[in-house]
Amino acid sequence: MGLFDEVVGKLGGMLGGGEGEGQGLLGGVMELLTSGEGGGLGGLVQSFKDKGLGDIVSSWVGTGENLPINADQIKEVLGNETIANLAAKFGLSPEDLSAKLSEFLPGVIDKLTPDGSIPEGGLLEKGLDFLKGKLG
Repeated sequence: MGLFDEVVGKLGGMLGGGEGEGQGLLGGVMELLTSGEGGGLGGLVQSFKDKGLGDIVSSWVGTGENLPINADQIKEVLGNETIANLAAKFGLSPEDLSAKLSEFLPGVIDKLTPDGSIPEGGLLEKGLDFLKGKLG
């Protein structure tokens, strides 16, 4: 499972280390990506497309350079309620959470789609479960 170890390591570094807030926040993102409510990774990607941000999210899934996203765009896609719930869970303001998500969500999605496409079915879920286990 080298890919998933790499994702955990890189994301831990992006969040300022492997402990505390960073790991909790990464766990929240993994929850978001595996949540049945939002349709998982595919549903999240579709939400970006529905909000007119298809080229941005497609750059993360694709194999080229990742386009940046800002905190306001993250809020627009995820919605104020989701942002507020995650922020409260991790003791952050909604603004701080959105800013952190804008920094590392492109990298998370990029690493989870190394072949330039969203993995089908069980492989992605197993990988995300593995990541959650590494954080727990």
